[in-house]
This record gives sequence, structure tokens and C-alpha cells, in this order.
Amino acid sequence: MYFMFSSLRKVAVLAVLSLSLVTIGASLPVLGGGGSAYAQTASRVLVEGNQRVDDDTILAYLSVQPGQRYTEFDINESLKALFATGLFADVEIERRRTVLVVIVEENPVLNRVVFEGNDRLKDDALEAVVRSKPRGVFTRAKVQTDTQRVLEMYRRSGRFDARVTPKVIDLPQNRVDLVFEIDESAKTSISRVSFIGNYAYSDGKLREVVDTSQKNFLSFLSGNDIYDPDKLRGDEERLRSFYYRKGYADFRIISAVADLDRERNKFFVTFTIDEGERYEFGDIEIDSGIIGLDGESLRHVLRTKSGKTYNAELIEKTLEDLTLETARMGFPFTQIRPRGDRDYDQQIIHLTYVIDEGPRVYVERINIRGNTRTRDYVIRREFELAEGDAYNKVLVDRAERRLRRLGYFKTIDISRVPGSSPDRMILNVTVEDQPTGELSFGAGISTGDGLVGDVSLTESNFMGRGYKVKASISAGASKQNYDFGFTDPYFLGRRMSAGFDVYSRFKENDDYDVERIGGGLRFGLPIKENLGLVLRYGLEQSESTLTGALVDVPTGVQADIAAGATITSSVGYTLTYNTVDSQVLPRDGKFIRITQDFAGVGGDVHYIRTLADARIYRQLHTDWDWVGMVGVKAGNITGLGEGVRSSDAFFKGGESIRGFESYGPYDNTTTGSIGGNNFWNATAEVNFPIWGLPESFGIRGAVFADAGSLWGVDMRKTASFEDDSSIRSSVGASILWQSPFGPLRADIAQTVTKEDYDEEQFFRFGGGAKF
Repeated sequence: MYFMFSSLRKVAVLAVLSLSLVTIGASLPVLGGGGSAYAQTASRVLVEGNQRVDDDTILAYLSVQPGQRYTEFDINESLKALFATGLFADVEIERRRTVLVVIVEENPVLNRVVFEGNDRLKDDALEAVVRSKPRGVFTRAKVQTDTQRVLEMYRRSGRFDARVTPKVIDLPQNRVDLVFEIDESAKTSISRVSFIGNYAYSDGKLREVVDTSQKNFLSFLSGNDIYDPDKLRGDEERLRSFYYRKGYADFRIISAVADLDRERNKFFVTFTIDEGERYEFGDIEIDSGIIGLDGESLRHVLRTKSGKTYNAELIEKTLEDLTLETARMGFPFTQIRPRGDRDYDQQIIHLTYVIDEGPRVYVERINIRGNTRTRDYVIRREFELAEGDAYNKVLVDRAERRLRRLGYFKTIDISRVPGSSPDRMILNVTVEDQPTGELSFGAGISTGDGLVGDVSLTESNFMGRGYKVKASISAGASKQNYDFGFTDPYFLGRRMSAGFDVYSRFKENDDYDVERIGGGLRFGLPIKENLGLVLRYGLEQSESTLTGALVDVPTGVQADIAAGATITSSVGYTLTYNTVDSQVLPRDGKFIRITQDFAGVGGDVHYIRTLADARIYRQLHTDWDWVGMVGVKAGNITGLGEGVRSSDAFFKGGESIRGFESYGPYDNTTTGSIGGNNFWNATAEVNFPIWGLPESFGIRGAVFADAGSLWGVDMRKTASFEDDSSIRSSVGASILWQSPFGPLRADIAQTVTKEDYDEEQFFRFGGGAKF
């Protein structure tokens, strides 16, 4: 009985297994000749739910076609392809016997894209960054991306607390309006820029090095107190470069952090640095490993000198000079690297320039990409190598620095990729153009001309060709000036500048008015790193009209001033040596300029005029940020075969010796200064921060002492004529303001030595840098 039961149970199990195998067999993949996966055949493919997109367009994206076998993989690929079009909010594919049905739900069409609540950023600016456009397809993913784009734009403008809420308004015929509701919030400014670990330089000095600026009472004019993470990263490099130039070879940035105080809606930026020790250059050696190249023969190009303060920038420039010099000597594949040996006890760095044979690699091609405005050749001319030349990393890095100094581009990237053979290299130069035009205007009060105003328009990359164009208008109570200038910085494809200027000037004096119309041509030639020469030709027509007391003076005196319309044709040059670290607030460096003009190349006037200007700037106290300056100026004009007219002579006043409105030769019959043929003046000045006043205001104080003289007259000598070379001098104090309109200063001066006929000026107000 047991045996029978067991046999029946076995039969039942076998039956169940057999039935299972049949069932599984029915669902197993059908194997074809190539072993393809299980597939079905669609007799037809239908599309449902579409309104705007026609059937054929939808069917074109499917991996399934009528009469063909398909698998689940094909269904999934078809779904992915249809969703990727962005045309559909939902897609389903279902089987109805042998028919495959594609059911779609189309995305709505955008009727309008509207921005509400935006005052600081206009609609045009916001429309440029969003991807959702009228008559385009509406998708949720695109709206989310656009919301982030608008938020990022507000953050870039300094409004980190801004809120953007997208709202969708349904319309008939599957259309929608998209509304971005914007709460701009108040501007998130930088309340404080602080430095931790700085001992050699004050916070105020380092704030001048970085671009990130803290808020002050005039930030609403300049807008430079906005936090920008890209600017902060750039500031780290600016700090490194600054300290490396000043001798701090071990300088490092520990952190650069911007903390947002959401309650006060302000940023606090903190740079934590380690200055390290200040080094000087020790022994400077050249180690050449190339046969036939004597290292000592290259010593004349070294910019680094033993005993001088360590300067990484000088090392960089020396590498460039050595590379160019060795290439000129017939060694184009040199590889030069600096090797430093620190003496920590003596705080000196012994430096060796190691010259080896580099890999023989040539530049196969230079590709210029991304420039939508700047011409290719404007970029290529900054490279000192071309297609077919020996590749040299030092020269490529130098070209990159030159491109950055142009100011034409927002971003610059030079990548190197292998060429068509192992000894070929391709350079890809990718840039992004940025605006290069500048419109500036200002108004103020001048003690000499009363209320003055000016407007200027400058374009430094005119037509994308690298030309510089400047037009300006300046007017005051007693003057009107019109100027236009054009400069080609690479004349004839060479590293020299050429340009022209035209101008019209009208000036009302106490006794006569002068109108000048003229222009000139100029050529600039770089001689060395900080030495340049400018050659020029000028042509001017001037005409003086007598007014006031001059109408009744002797005829000879009138003829000296009002000689009718005269033509002055002149040639001249200017030689400038400039190592000053800043054109706005110099703290270190030398400035020397010599100018000569020779009038008489045709025209009615003949003279030679010589001017010299020399200044030295030094930081007297690092912690207190005291800056000293001493300077001298001198000039002479000598007539060639004729006397010098008063209109061509030098007129001096508060611009050279503060405390004087005018001084020098004087004629009582005309009640005024008549100018002189010779002058000199000297000044000594110390400027400093004003205690208790925030450095962010950009206001400093100064004390000064001026002295000088003006003498020598060829014409207009009457019985009441006064002319001597006595010394005039003054002392005083100043307020200097680095305003959003440019440098401004007010001087209060007291004369110390003077002549009775000199005119004093207790207060003087003006602006502009003296370069």
C-alpha cells in the first residue's frame, strides 16, 4: 500500500514538472539563426494622442517598424528616443494583439515668457539667459534650469537673497504662459575684506592688490563691492604674484573664504595667508648642458642681480629673454629652468639657470577658437612663434600673459595636443570676447576754469582689429576742448604703435582769447621693458583775439599776442622710463620723461622746446603706509632766428608750485603774467592714510613743500616790465581721494617766498593722475 502511494506521488510530481516545462517552453526566447532574443512581430504601429506632431515624425523615432520583429529592448529604446525629443510630457507603448500602439501626451506650447518683479535686471537681460522661448515647447526640466539661470544672474549682480518662482498659466489649445515671479531683494554687498597673517603689508595695501572690494559710501557708483567667486579665485593669484615680486618666495594662501551673514545680507571675505621670510638673490649662475653654448655669453640678458630683492617676475622675464637669445644664437630647442637653493639663515636664494636640450617638437598648427569679434591675426600677433617654428613652452606662456594684458577677452585657454607625428604639436587657443568700450563722464570745479565737465568715449578693440579710438569733449566757464585720437598698436604688423590726433581748443584769458585747431601723427617704439620712445609730427593753427586791457596797450605788445592766424609745424620726440607700480597711487618706482619739439618745419613759428620730468616714489613706512615722493621738472624754449612769443612761452601756477595762481615775468600794462622761456620746479611730498577714516573711502592726506622759478622773456618788454629768476616756494597740506570719477585732490598752501607781482592761490582743487 505504501509502495502504491509512493508511486502515485512520483507520477503526480512528474506530471507537474512536465506541465511546468511546457509553460516555460512557451515563454522561452525564440532562437533565430543568429541566436537573437525573443521577439514578436508588429503587424501595424498606431499613434494616438498627438495633436501638433504628425504620425510620421513620431514613427521615425521608433526602433520598431511594421512587419519587423521587436523585443522589450526595442520598446525601451523607442521610449527613450521619444522622451529625448522634448516634445512629449508622457509616452506609453502598449500591445493590442499584434498591433503596437504609441500613446503620447504632447508638451504644451509656450505662448509667452514673462518676468514680474524685476527692476534691477531688465527683461532683455533675463530673456538672453533663459532657454524657454515663446512658440517653443514647454518642459518642466527646462523651466527648472531657467530658474537656476536667473538666480545665478542675480547672484552675479550681488543679490544672493533673490527668489525666483516660476508659474504656469494654462491656456486653450494646449498652450501655456510662463511667468517668473522675482523677488530681487537687497544687494548682498561685501561688508569687509580682511587679511590674517600679514605683517609686511597692511590690510589697506593688500586691498589694493585684490579686485574684491568692500562696501563704502560710494559703492553705489562703482558697483565694485559685489561678491564674485571667480574674482576671489583670481585674487588668490594676484596676492601670490604680489608677494613673489616683493621677495616672499615662501608665500602661500592658507584659505580664501567668503562668509554670508544672511540676517544682515552681507559677505565677509577673509584671506588667511602665510607670508614667510623675505629673500634676496644670492649668486646667479648659468649652467649650460649644450655643447657649443657658453652660459657666460648669456649673462648680459639676465634681469636678476645678486643682492637685489627676490622677484619671481624678473625670473620669468629672464627665462623669456634667455629663450629668445639662445634661439637667435641657433639653439631653438633649448629648455631653460630656474633652480633655487635657499639659504634660510642668510635669507638669500642662490639661483642657477639650467639650460638643456629640449625635445625637438615643432608647432604644426595654431587654432584660434571662440573669438566672435576679435580678428584671428590680433590674437596670433601676440605669439612669438608661428606654424613650423620650434615649440617652446616659455614663449607660449608669454603669449598667454600678453593676451590677458590686452583686456579684450573674458577667458583665455591655450591647450596643447599632439600633432600628426611625434615631433608635431598643435596649439588650441580658446578665448571668449568681452566688451572693450568705455563711456565716462564727470563734472567738477576747477580753481582755474570754474565749473568743468567732460565726456569721453573709448574703444580699445575697434572693429575687432585691436585699434584704440578715443573721442572726448571737455568744457568749462572759460574753455572748450574737443579731441579725437586713433592708435594702431601693431603698425605694419610690427610691435610699434602709430596713430593720429586732431583737436580744437578755445581758452578765454583775462586779456585775450586763444583758439587752436590742430593735429598730429605719432609713432611709438618700445626700446626695453620700461623704456619707450614716441616720435611725432604736429600741425597747428592758432589765433588770438585781444580783450580787456590789451586793447589799449602799445602796438608792439599787441603784436606779440595777436599776430593773426599763425601756423606751427613741428616734429618732436618723447623718451619715457617708467617703473612706477601704479599710475593712480604710486608707492614705489621711478618716472623719467624727456620731451623735445622743433618748430620750423614750415609754418610761421621757429623754436626748440625741451622739457624734463623726474620723480621717485618710495614707501617710507610699511605698517603706517606712508609714501614719499620727490620730483623735479625743468623746461626751456629757445627761438630760432626770432624771439619767442608769449603764446608759446611757459605759464606756471598752482600746477607746479601750489599756493600760486601765477608767477614769473609780469607786465603792469596788461595786468597779468606774460610767461617765461625757462622754468624749474621741485617738490617733496608725503601722503598717508587719515587716522580714523575707513580705508575703503579711498581718502588720504598729504603734506608737501614746493619751490621753483620762471623767467626769461624775448618780447613784450615795456617800462613796467618785471622779469627775474627769484625762487618762489610754498608749503601746505592736501586731501587725496580715489573717487569713482578718478583721482581728485584738494590743496591748501601757504607761500613762503614770492614777488610782489605774483598772484597767490590759497586753495586749489583738481583731478587726474600726473602721467
